[in-house]
Amino acid sequence: MSRRVPAAETLLVVAVLLAGAACGSRLPESDFERRGTAPAPAGGAPVRVGIITSATSPVGGAAFTGPRDGAKAYFDRLNARGGIEGRRVEVRTCDDGGSGVGNNDCVHRLVEEQKVAALVATSSLDYAGAARVSRAGVPDIGGQPIGAAYETYPHLYGIYGSLAPRDGKPGWDGELYGGTEVYRYFKREQGARTAAVVSYNQAASAAYARLVTRGLRAEGYKVVTEQVDFALPNFRAAAADLKEQGADLVFDAMDTHGNARLCEAMDDVGAKVTAKVTNVQNWTSSVGDDYKDAPRCRNALWATGSSRNYEDTGHPAVREFRAALRGKALSQWHLEGWAAAMWFTDAAKSCLSGGGGDVTRACVDAFMNRNKPYSARGLLIPVTYEHRAEPPTTRRTCLSVARWRDGEGWVTQGDMNEQCFDVPQLAYQP
Repeated sequence: MSRRVPAAETLLVVAVLLAGAACGSRLPESDFERRGTAPAPAGGAPVRVGIITSATSPVGGAAFTGPRDGAKAYFDRLNARGGIEGRRVEVRTCDDGGSGVGNNDCVHRLVEEQKVAALVATSSLDYAGAARVSRAGVPDIGGQPIGAAYETYPHLYGIYGSLAPRDGKPGWDGELYGGTEVYRYFKREQGARTAAVVSYNQAASAAYARLVTRGLRAEGYKVVTEQVDFALPNFRAAAADLKEQGADLVFDAMDTHGNARLCEAMDDVGAKVTAKVTNVQNWTSSVGDDYKDAPRCRNALWATGSSRNYEDTGHPAVREFRAALRGKALSQWHLEGWAAAMWFTDAAKSCLSGGGGDVTRACVDAFMNRNKPYSARGLLIPVTYEHRAEPPTTRRTCLSVARWRDGEGWVTQGDMNEQCFDVPQLAYQP
């Protein structure tokens, strides 16, 4: 069994970029925060980690903070239980403001000045400092692949794994590869045959829509493409057309606001679909509010990803996560940030095992390079890192799927470790 090489996750930032463009821009800010400065327990000096987040980016304050908050919750709980072999984890956070300049500043502060052992749960709109992190030999663990950095540089370990050489160029000679497992799932498990892809007449949105369209056609779908004006979108016309064309599925290359308006239009014209498919970034508890004016479409929302549904309370690792974040709005990115922090912790424990070691960058990196799948106690579809000289043409990939139900939230659909498909891997440029 293999885990995914997800094109969708790598390009999911298209949607939030569009949200930022719609809302206007503002000057980026960079805010360096220090956390966990209490005295270390008797076990030894604190273990220092860094978290870089585009918390005040032009996209908005909540777009990228989920991984950071999930990781911090894990470390808070870990410290309350005595830390790592008696050593407290000292978390240093840095807001890069969503800019390349701000990101380089964060890298300088955390990597070069503060000498963190590792970065954890990075979620940066513009990871301009990635090459500096790699040159310093600092492991970056469980970051979100918003750009191509985790498919480009050694010592960077994104939350979804990689097969690429990571020799300083993205993927294989500048091309990344992603599978068609999402489209295969809805075809085989839900009987879908016709899919609509809705995008803006904007370059990034249109490019992502072309990638989705290509994958759908590779799986034998009839594809209906709908493009709306970015400034003055006519969602009702698009909804009416996809209804007339008999679409079973709706995919999009739009922001959350655009998705909500499309859903409202679909309800208005009576368009009924098997699934309105979204990605892990929109797998949140705020769906009820975001789609409050589109009840029928809201209950047709499905999300796909590579981590266990945060609503899966029958799983002990999920229960532990939810207990730590009790009372807070939850998202799948929170859970993946939590898993990233767990991953670093397991690496640090390996460094301290036997009582004679220390949590060094090299030791943590060696753990990450063991070439063994990692599942974060079952929270992740097992993640692997390899350095294949040639890209895969096909791969067996597994999929986590959930659908929204009012009153229940996100309801898990099938076992993510058994919901696997042998699918082609399609090349695309980041």
